[in-house]
Amino acid sequence: MKALLVYPEFPDTFWSFKHALKFIRKRAALPPLGLLTFAAMLPPDWEKRLVDTNIRTLRDRDLAWADVVCISAMIAQQESVQELIARCRAAGKTILAGGPLFTSAHEQFPDVDYFVLNEAELTLPEFLRDFAAGRARRVYATDQLADLSQTPVPLWELADLSHYGSMALQFSRGCPFDCEFCDVTAKFGHRPRLKSAAQVVAELDRLVAAGWRGPVFFVDDNLIGNKHVLKTELLPALIAWQRGRRFGLPFYTEASINLADDAELMGLMSEAGFDTVFIGIETPDAASLAECNKKQNQRRDMVADVKRIQRAGLQVQGGFIVGFDSDVPSIFQRQVEFIQQSGIVTAMVGLLNALPDTKLYARLKREGRLTAKSTGNNADGTLNFLSRMPAAQLIEGYKSILRRIYAPRPYYQRVKTLLREYKPPRITVSFDWRHGLALAYSGLRLGVIGRERFLYWRLLTWTVFHRPSQLHLAVTLAIYGHHFRKCCDAIGV
Repeated sequence: MKALLVYPEFPDTFWSFKHALKFIRKRAALPPLGLLTFAAMLPPDWEKRLVDTNIRTLRDRDLAWADVVCISAMIAQQESVQELIARCRAAGKTILAGGPLFTSAHEQFPDVDYFVLNEAELTLPEFLRDFAAGRARRVYATDQLADLSQTPVPLWELADLSHYGSMALQFSRGCPFDCEFCDVTAKFGHRPRLKSAAQVVAELDRLVAAGWRGPVFFVDDNLIGNKHVLKTELLPALIAWQRGRRFGLPFYTEASINLADDAELMGLMSEAGFDTVFIGIETPDAASLAECNKKQNQRRDMVADVKRIQRAGLQVQGGFIVGFDSDVPSIFQRQVEFIQQSGIVTAMVGLLNALPDTKLYARLKREGRLTAKSTGNNADGTLNFLSRMPAAQLIEGYKSILRRIYAPRPYYQRVKTLLREYKPPRITVSFDWRHGLALAYSGLRLGVIGRERFLYWRLLTWTVFHRPSQLHLAVTLAIYGHHFRKCCDAIGV
């Protein structure tokens, strides 16, 4: 069999970093980790090719080569998915689909021949046996959870790594918390399931062998879900791995705010090479945190928590949400004040959306408040439910936050707030010609042409004199600001 693995295109979002990646001549932020892992589970005698449509277009000759087309997607990719399915169907190809989008809504795709849903470690083997015997069912699903010790190393050789800004690696699945709007626990459970430290090191070795020398994103929804194993097994193994190399790889990940309570854990993460962590702050409003069952964020001084994490060597990226039933008009100003005071430069603010399989979706359905399917992109200025606050007021308030936090002056102020607190990582990383190109291009694009040129040069001058080791970070964050403003322009902010 010849299997063509196709990854649909993402829309232009804050998380795409599309406009920032141009500065380093990259085309996509991350490779399709799930699809490459799925490829490693296919029979070894199958021929395999990858087409990531975020990197290049799907050509007719790609389809002509294939016996079966395998598509994996997230909800945000659904528009591209429909186009790809139509092309595959027109070409007469057998279509096999899986991933979060299809697991939540496979019935919406009548032209797909077979669905391998949930975790492929469990559902793919049964499909392959039936497929080989000519008796395959259309849908393979399970409510069981996979043993990650059986998960293979992704087939990195299928991807052209030179086109990506970062690589991706998964250590765990599942989260101990139960936020109402989040679908992680519905899909992966409350008890984090882990790979061994040896598995993670093997994946890093494979990436390095493939020529990768840049950042690696640990895609876990909450890396610190099992702190004991993290502190006693994984992080010591990563520290030893980094020490055995002339240049280390910088890591970044996602975690919950209670990371701030564990100085030992933060120190180990920094020593292991983690320099950035995304945290779901969501809102400074206590009533809204209680409403969405964000227990880990309640009764805390989250600004102080963020600064503690920054001082430990971890830049904090933050997720923020407006649109909770408890939100009142003052929430827009409170969100801006929190973001500015905390120095969270990469502040991802979105409108609340009800995703399938979440408790929020179930509650709003019971209340008769659902109005549409979610686009999967909480930053496109759309709602899929009847909000308590008038929709026009909520959307305008959301846009007002973006205008105020991404405008050049408050944005650059926030970069400086971060640099004052942030301690640089403890590993030596490799820089290539693209970093020099990014510095030169940013000097031209932001420092000469851009409307923020005075602020740009003032930030770089301040950094050279006060935080010279962080000049690269200052330039990177200036470039991110350019991307965020481009995305704001696209949604009419």
